[in-house]
Amino acid sequence: MFGLNQKDGQLILIIAILVFLAPFLLNPFPVESELAQFNAGYPDLMQRFIIFGIFAIGFNILFGLTGYLSFGHAAFLGVGSYSAVWMFKLLSMNIIPAVILAVLVSGVFALVIGYISLRRSGIYFSILTLAFAQMSFALAYSVLTPITGGETGLQLALDDPRILGQQITEQGNIPVPSLFGLEMRDSMDVVIGPWLFTFNVGYYVCAIIMMISFYIAVRIFRSPFGMMLRAIKSNQQRVNYTGLYSRPYMLAAFVVSGMYAGLAGGLMAAMDPLAGAERMFWTASGEVVLMTILGGAGTLIGPVLGAGMIKYMENIISKINETILHEWFRWMPDGIEDLVVTLIYPFIGKGWHLTLGIIFMVVVIFLPGGLVEGGQRIMRLFRRRSKSRNTTNSSDTFDSAS
Repeated sequence: MFGLNQKDGQLILIIAILVFLAPFLLNPFPVESELAQFNAGYPDLMQRFIIFGIFAIGFNILFGLTGYLSFGHAAFLGVGSYSAVWMFKLLSMNIIPAVILAVLVSGVFALVIGYISLRRSGIYFSILTLAFAQMSFALAYSVLTPITGGETGLQLALDDPRILGQQITEQGNIPVPSLFGLEMRDSMDVVIGPWLFTFNVGYYVCAIIMMISFYIAVRIFRSPFGMMLRAIKSNQQRVNYTGLYSRPYMLAAFVVSGMYAGLAGGLMAAMDPLAGAERMFWTASGEVVLMTILGGAGTLIGPVLGAGMIKYMENIISKINETILHEWFRWMPDGIEDLVVTLIYPFIGKGWHLTLGIIFMVVVIFLPGGLVEGGQRIMRLFRRRSKSRNTTNSSDTFDSAS
């Protein structure tokens, strides 16, 4: 179906169900519950899950398939954001032209950077991409201020020309990004007993785009082009000895990966029409590396899981403070309560990076395949137990029959 085998089709179907039911799945606790702190079903965070999932999927096409580690992918994220905002300023507030321009401009930018960077491999390639990203950050932050807005960022204004759209709303405000009349910020709240679920237009637009992006990534992974990239990762020199020139394949993978990053940047601007140089900083590039490795480099679903986990910790775990901890453990004796809070607090709140670092070390040492490998091991463990039980039951049946 759609050029996919049964296994890939089932995977996409499962992901689609999970993505579209996310407002329910991410709000498991009642609003008034103390555990409501862990609910993540609000629009801004759900959009981040999806957008950074797209970013990680694209990065995985380069790193997971070829083994080339880029430390400069944030440059394409930033270029995509700037392109989208400029389209909002000049053409219209419809997100489709903005996203298309973000993808195209990021692709051209990736073509230039990739053409130069891929002349080297290994750590030299990584350092070159990092250098380009930092130069892009410096240009956006200071040199190209008329184009990028400098340190304040590129924003919409009341005097923007906006050729095909309205400049000012009837209330005298700046129009908001929309899709054929559907505003990205529009939401609908559904109350079911003590639970509150929010359905946001922007989230579902991003979700549809992510599913299309994931489908394209699956096709790339299963195509002869993807097999060639795996061969390059396995032994690039041997591939060259066969008479196949590997650099065009590498450049194509780099450009496709950059276009995914540009798509993510364009969607970020579509959800919040503001582009800043901080999206090009090296920490943003390091973040997508962490997402991919944590979820499972070279796997299909791994980068999405890694992106979701990091963004969840960044937005939920980081907000837990000492007051909340004392409320959780107030049933304990005072001395023990204070001790427990003292032991836990360094790993949450402002210290959530420490927890992330520990998780990352555990994954790298014990689960090289990331969260996907961890899930596979758990599934194999349950299968072994079920097989052993079936074997035991069948032997008992045979003995009783004897």
